[in-house]
Amino acid sequence: QIHVMNQYHADDHPELYRLSNVGKDGKPAGHHPDKGTMAWHTDGSWRTRTGQATVIYGEVIPESGGETHFCDMYGAWERLSPEWKARIQDKRAVHNLDFSRNRRHGEQPMTVEQRNATPPVDHPIVRTHPETGRKCVFLGDHAECIVGIPYEEGRAWIEELNEIIVHADLTYQHRWQPGQLLVWDNRCLLHRATPYDAATQSRIIRRCTVLGETPPR
Repeated sequence: QIHVMNQYHADDHPELYRLSNVGKDGKPAGHHPDKGTMAWHTDGSWRTRTGQATVIYGEVIPESGGETHFCDMYGAWERLSPEWKARIQDKRAVHNLDFSRNRRHGEQPMTVEQRNATPPVDHPIVRTHPETGRKCVFLGDHAECIVGIPYEEGRAWIEELNEIIVHADLTYQHRWQPGQLLVWDNRCLLHRATPYDAATQSRIIRRCTVLGETPPR
């Protein structure tokens, strides 16, 4: 996919999304390029056609921090209480990039064109993987509210769910080495980056997300 946030496009290859804290002088600029990546999320859930897979290349890696963590959403579904399963089985969450990027994490505002290109979309909270047939939780930080539920109540559900679906023993913590390439399935995993010292350490990551299907209604 070509990401709507075109300020991150790599030169001559808009399909590549380049995250870097390195300034034009070649030194760390002192700020994280996209703070939203440090919250648990799935790439492209704010699109009608969600992200199928993501490919990430670690070009420059900090000495400490800047890891990528993954959490298994098959296992998250299996561990939910019967009450939670019944509560969310037929519910749909609204995913909104404008919410997660600007209002929640204080990033630079999206342009009018970028917002118009990515209106909020809703997807089932409980998703059946189209290839494995297994159920998984499809949520994360791009989820803003829940269809058919008052906004604040839906926010409370999402905040609680995003906490209880992440289990330490269902999480893989990847410690990068320069030149490594990772590929993962966005349909059944959440992921996040971890903090690093952006004032003294450099981190450059190149990413490409492969478009998948629209989850069935």
